[in-house]
Amino acid sequence: MIMAFSIEVCKQRLQIWLDAEAAIATGQSYTIDNRRLDRANLSQVQQQIRFWQRELAKAESAGKGRRRVTRIVPRDL
Repeated sequence: MIMAFSIEVCKQRLQIWLDAEAAIATGQSYTIDNRRLDRANLSQVQQQIRFWQRELAKAESAGKGRRRVTRIVPRDL
């Protein structure tokens, strides 16, 4: 199954994950009384950032590929 995302969707999703990474960087976890709360798994967020960067690159390069035209001339030898 091939999933194609538009450039706008890729940019939006990438920004969401970049914002999440910034939120994690300012405080990965914190403790209130005896309870420890974690925001998110940084490695998973970074994995999603890489995914959306690749998808954005694919979306931006879609249609820019070089098409090769070959002419075949049949011959009777």
